Amino acid sequence: MKLPKKLSGTKSFKTFMEPIWGENPISIQMLGICSALAVTVQMKTALVMGLSMTFVVSFSSMIISFMRKIIPRNIRIIVELSVIATLVILIDEFLRAFYYDISKQLSVFVGLIITNCIVLGRAEAFALSNSPRLAFIDGLGNGAGYGLVLVTVACIRELLGSGKLFGFRIVPEAFYAAGYEDAGFMLLAPAAFIIIGLLVWLQKSITGD
Repeated sequence: MKLPKKLSGTKSFKTFMEPIWGENPISIQMLGICSALAVTVQMKTALVMGLSMTFVVSFSSMIISFMRKIIPRNIRIIVELSVIATLVILIDEFLRAFYYDISKQLSVFVGLIITNCIVLGRAEAFALSNSPRLAFIDGLGNGAGYGLVLVTVACIRELLGSGKLFGFRIVPEAFYAAGYEDAGFMLLAPAAFIIIGLLVWLQKSITGD
C-alpha cells in the first residue's frame, strides 16, 4: 500500500509516514496484536506502552544501523536481540523507578517488547541496509503507528467501558442518574480485537485497497 500523493515528499518524511498510514504495524502488518489487546483498557497504559515501543524501536534501529558493517552475519540476530534487550531493560527500570503504578499495570508487556516482531523486523528489514538517521526515523514512524492504534483503541474502550479518559470522568453523572450504563464488554480483550478489526476495515475503505 502506497502513501497518498499528498503525503509524498522527502525520503525522510516518507520513511516516517509510511508505517503510520501505508504500512501500519498493527492495522496493515498485523504485528503487536497481543499487546494491543492487553494494554488498551486505559489511555495512560496505552500511551506509556506506545512511547516505550517508540523508544526501543527507534534507538535499536539506529544503534544496529551504526553497527551494520561490523556485525558478523552469522551472529547478527544475537547482536540485534542484545541491543533490543538492553533498551527494554532501561525503559522497564525507568518505569519501575518513576511510574511504578503504570509499570505494575503493564505487567510483563514492556519486557515482551524484546520479542515483539515489530522491533526485530525493522532491524532486519531496514536498519541493516540504511543509514542511522533513516533507521531512527523509520523506528519513530513504526513506534508512532503502533502507538496511534493503541491510543485510539484505548480511547474507545475507556470512554465506553468506564466513562473516563486518563482516569477523569467524561460521561456526566446526570447520564447515569438517567439510566445510562457503561458498556462493560469494552473492558474485555475481545472488544479490543473487534475495534482493531473495525479500524482495519475503515482504513481499507478510505484507501480503496
